[in-house]
Amino acid sequence: MAKTIFITGASRGFGKLWAEAFLKRGDKVAATSRNISGLQDLADQYGSNFLPIALDITNREQSFAAVNQAKDHFGSLDVVINNAGYGLLGAVEEVNEAETKAVFEANVFGTLWVTQAALPIFRAQNSGHIIQLSSVLGVWSLPTLGIYNATKFAVEGFSEALASEVQPFGIHVTLVEPNGYTTDFGGASAVQSQGIPAYQALKAGLGQLEGLTADDYGKPEATVAAITKLVDSENPPLRLFLGKIGYAKTQRIYAEKLETWKSWNEVAVEAHG
Repeated sequence: MAKTIFITGASRGFGKLWAEAFLKRGDKVAATSRNISGLQDLADQYGSNFLPIALDITNREQSFAAVNQAKDHFGSLDVVINNAGYGLLGAVEEVNEAETKAVFEANVFGTLWVTQAALPIFRAQNSGHIIQLSSVLGVWSLPTLGIYNATKFAVEGFSEALASEVQPFGIHVTLVEPNGYTTDFGGASAVQSQGIPAYQALKAGLGQLEGLTADDYGKPEATVAAITKLVDSENPPLRLFLGKIGYAKTQRIYAEKLETWKSWNEVAVEAHG
């Protein structure tokens, strides 16, 4: 059965790929971007099933207006995918105030505003699915991506709480956590902080430190089947990894965390009083 899907950051990358996939199978799609010129090809091809909307997600009023425009235009709303956001590359010491605030505005507050805009609609119809594009870097951290990590950790935190809050209303929440993909995440889509020489060696050796090869970076088009299965699921998961390295590395990292917590548990219990 065809669905009505609202997706942010849809002019390129995962957003455009998924929007086109939904349209191809007959869904109705409202797609947002700061500049909708990158969506004109989809508008030309899919006509009334496609609604491009110019949106700055950091503007709460615009976010509410865009979600309601999509609902009014199509008459219903089934899925909201918060895909918009970008990377900030730099060691924690390197990032400046403006860069840090801007990435939080987009990745955290932008996601929050669109989520809040969708919730009254979903509660009224007693159904809906909110999909947050998080990252494996919302589950564990990498050096030189600490502030980006922080934004995704924040989205993970409020979305996990949200899932419990809205479950009685028939609303599902899913955090999608891709590992590295051959998108332009580290290129034109990202902001690079001004470097401090002390961190240059760390940055140069990061790929080797992580043991990453070209094969560890997924192909974006391979995510289409997973996203359509997720959208169609009657009982979608709270979290879904995309790619082959997220689950394995998370197992290892959380085993290490549990071992550390266990070794310090006596100290923790003593602190209870």
